[in-house]
Amino acid sequence: MFTNAGTSSFTQFLSQAAPELLPGRRPLPPGMSADIAPHGTTIVAIASAEGVVMAGDRRATMGNLIASRDIEKVHPADAYSLIGIAGTAGIGIELMRLFQVELEHYEKIEGAMLSLDGKANRLAAMVRGNLGAAMQGLAVVPLFAGFDLSPSDPSRAGRIFSFDVAGGLYEETGYDAIGSGSLFAKSALKKKYRAGVSTQDAIRMAVEALYDAADDDTATGGPDVTRKIYPVVMTATADSTHRLTEAEISAVAEAVVAGRMENPGG
Repeated sequence: MFTNAGTSSFTQFLSQAAPELLPGRRPLPPGMSADIAPHGTTIVAIASAEGVVMAGDRRATMGNLIASRDIEKVHPADAYSLIGIAGTAGIGIELMRLFQVELEHYEKIEGAMLSLDGKANRLAAMVRGNLGAAMQGLAVVPLFAGFDLSPSDPSRAGRIFSFDVAGGLYEETGYDAIGSGSLFAKSALKKKYRAGVSTQDAIRMAVEALYDAADDDTATGGPDVTRKIYPVVMTATADSTHRLTEAEISAVAEAVVAGRMENPGG
């Protein structure tokens, strides 16, 4: 069984070989558990002329406490796609890593990369598998975005997908955000986003949207100039995924902070 996977889905293989290792298959004690586990917010994604930009703040909270100031919630899913997580941090990180293995496993078994729609559908199934834990307060909601290598519309090669806790899958147009600060982040993007925006402008918009979210949502952390903790910002284009270096993101974040010093209202 272990030498012949028999399926291109690593999650399906694991459900047969060791189902207890899947996040949604572990038995949980009765009652709500949301307040005892760190939660991560906020993630934004923006479609640009060259692909997509995804950014996430660095704060995780546990009730009214800051559980972590430097958690990383945005990661590459594979060479051309990105995943960000909001909700229960531990389960979210585990689901993200399992998704990375899922895509790598498919490519090794089939000898070809899944389509972007196929990747989004696989992730939706994994979110659906965590529904039992979500109903007990341990919900995870991802944001998925990537560069479509064979788009039906070449002008929309950068695509964004959102999910609900039941595994519902929705394609977003232009931009989206998840997490407790998403309302404020999307409101900020709504005023500034224009189709065909450059990647560099999208990066600046993403950092500004996170700043606005942190301004109104206590669970979202803004740029911490003192500790040098800045948002994680990644891009996915025809040239693969790229994470902005500390120097690159600090320059953008500090420019945003300097701009708000002159105009606090944005």
